[in-house]
Amino acid sequence: MIGDRWNVTDDEIARRYPCDDLVSSPALQAWRGVTVLTSRARLWPWVSQIRLAPYSYDWIDNLGRTSPRHLESMPEPTVGEHFTTAATRRCGTILAVTPGVSLTGRILGAVMSYDLVAQDENTTRLLLKVVMSGGGVLRPVISVGDLVMARRQLVNFKRLAEQTAAGR
Repeated sequence: MIGDRWNVTDDEIARRYPCDDLVSSPALQAWRGVTVLTSRARLWPWVSQIRLAPYSYDWIDNLGRTSPRHLESMPEPTVGEHFTTAATRRCGTILAVTPGVSLTGRILGAVMSYDLVAQDENTTRLLLKVVMSGGGVLRPVISVGDLVMARRQLVNFKRLAEQTAAGR
């Protein structure tokens, strides 16, 4: 499908993600990835901070409000908690968490897993898999739209985590 892959390897597509256990026969599957030059421990707080804001194109999905550019003091995410906040509105639900490793949530009919895969002590692959059971004829549009928004989000997490690691 158009837009189903961005910056991921065949091995990353073949691996099992937590969302695979929650949507058994997805009509839509999409994978995205980015290499972050920091440890999994330094990246995790940024990914788990998705609970505060979407971190993609703020002018679209956050009504122009800037997603936080510094780390907030937050407890670890928990199952049942809201997944993200967009335009001051809490959205979605966290479905699974392995602290420091994986965060899975549901929003707008999509289930998504963010997996942090350590490459070495200072490099992490941030992988995102999105699955949906529906979507019908809109699946290609949803896939391309998600590609644009998810790419921006992952690049923002990368930039912020690398800046934090560098002490900026």
